[in-house]
Amino acid sequence: MRIWVYLPLVLSFLFPWATQWMADLLSPAAAVRLATAGAAVAALASTCSLTLLSLTLFDDLPPLNAFDNRPELGLPKPVPGWLASIAALVLLAGTVRLLREAVRRRRAVGELRAVGAPYGGLVVADLPEPFAVAIPGRPGHVLVTSGMLSLLDPVERKVLLAHERSHLNRRHHFLVAIAASSAAMNPLLTKLASLITYLAERSADEDAAAEVGDRTVVARAVAKASVAGSGRGPAPALGLHGSTAVERVAAIAGPEPASRWRGSTGVAALAVVQVAVSAVAIVQFVSVAEAWLGMLFS
Repeated sequence: MRIWVYLPLVLSFLFPWATQWMADLLSPAAAVRLATAGAAVAALASTCSLTLLSLTLFDDLPPLNAFDNRPELGLPKPVPGWLASIAALVLLAGTVRLLREAVRRRRAVGELRAVGAPYGGLVVADLPEPFAVAIPGRPGHVLVTSGMLSLLDPVERKVLLAHERSHLNRRHHFLVAIAASSAAMNPLLTKLASLITYLAERSADEDAAAEVGDRTVVARAVAKASVAGSGRGPAPALGLHGSTAVERVAAIAGPEPASRWRGSTGVAALAVVQVAVSAVAIVQFVSVAEAWLGMLFS
């Protein structure tokens, strides 16, 4: 098979760069959705490439291997066996990482929901550890500890709750889970998954600022809550946490971002190219498979 089957893997390097450029030009709410779509397309395209490469191992099995040393047949040559074996191992490793990620998230959500039944969409846990997290589900709710509430004044508490409700309303957990799953299947997207997590937090910060109407208060609340709860509790298990507090505070302390839709062109173009290249690779694989199977059954 030709170079087309390798291009989705190479193009994966470009997605984090294109997304970072896009994030500076779009509002966080728009950027996180488009970035997640791009991550999903990149992961699917690279997984398709690895699958096609792995399937070429079948030509080394009997009876197809009988044609390997007969160049006069003019059969198209698939990829070398060692390369196909590596692709199969990478694909297997990605599948294992994906399953582990799914189990980890499912366990985290189960443990959080077991803390208590929500009242009015809120659970206040009498725990000294300061953390707050939005728990997805039907319905979703917010879990916050008494330790976190004790650190915030009434207005800052309003900011905190607005931030967590934004995660639920915009389904950020779903987007972050897609990003993490994409990175599990394609480690080249790990940096992109981290960026998507940051954009989800920025989107929730902007929603909180719109609800409270004071960006300075939101910046103060984000700083206090993030520093107090960084790395604690179960929130990091869901990918939504305060590890980027400095960047978030700097952003929310500035003016409200405006979307310039030309920023979406880079990620959108890469996604279209990924789909097109994968389609060509599939067509080429089908052509190779038809030639070999045709010789087998002729």
